[in-house]
Amino acid sequence: MTKSILYKNTKIAYSETGKGAAVVLLHGFLENATMWDFHTETLAKKHKVIAIDLLGHGQTECMGYVHTMEDMADAVHAVLQELRIRKAVLVGHSMGGYVALAFAELYPDNVKSIVLLNSTSRADSEERKLNRDRAVKAVKQNYTTFISMSIANLFSEDNRERLAEEIEKVKNEALKTPLQGIVAALEGMKIRKDREVLLHFAPYPILLILGKKDPVLNYEDNLEQIEGTSTQLISFPDGHMSHIENREQLGKVLLDFLKTV
Repeated sequence: MTKSILYKNTKIAYSETGKGAAVVLLHGFLENATMWDFHTETLAKKHKVIAIDLLGHGQTECMGYVHTMEDMADAVHAVLQELRIRKAVLVGHSMGGYVALAFAELYPDNVKSIVLLNSTSRADSEERKLNRDRAVKAVKQNYTTFISMSIANLFSEDNRERLAEEIEKVKNEALKTPLQGIVAALEGMKIRKDREVLLHFAPYPILLILGKKDPVLNYEDNLEQIEGTSTQLISFPDGHMSHIENREQLGKVLLDFLKTV
């Protein structure tokens, strides 16, 4: 059941399932908390699972015309305060990973560990920033086409036919995201800070999960950020959507990691 709090006059929606140590699930761009439904069920058997709709996504309202990763992290913190959760494991998919790292920088005492799923600690490259600007123009010109293409391009080419039904479901959820929420997130991701330093000096375990055929985040480039760190790495053979493309394996990886935290 979805609950909500009012934070800075903005409704923040979340769900809370299960009992035990807290695990906070943070979705990616154009997604919402429902992306975690399968994993929530598995994780909630032994943990308290909080899945949050980030600013301008799902049932959470927009707060402005730019949603920085810090803004999103502050909203997550507000939910945890409401639930009186002092320490949590943060699991972030893609943009959710950027939010998890922003949260870790702002609220280090509230972090038990971090899982970056198809995500990176690095800031956008100049080329990537230009692509964000192009995306802002594209979504304003043709909202539906932009979403349709964006979602299909997250899966590895090998899986697009096999997972056609799943891809359709993801598109339908993405179409619920308001234009303002999409633009505000793109602007926020574009200006986010590089937080690679956290991978080197964080006093808690960090797990990085990557797809070898990720069309969005280059696999080899992403390996560089964990050189010389104690960050654990799990690699899947597919694309950017490991929670769908490698659903069963991911569930096992998360449960195994949580046992060690």
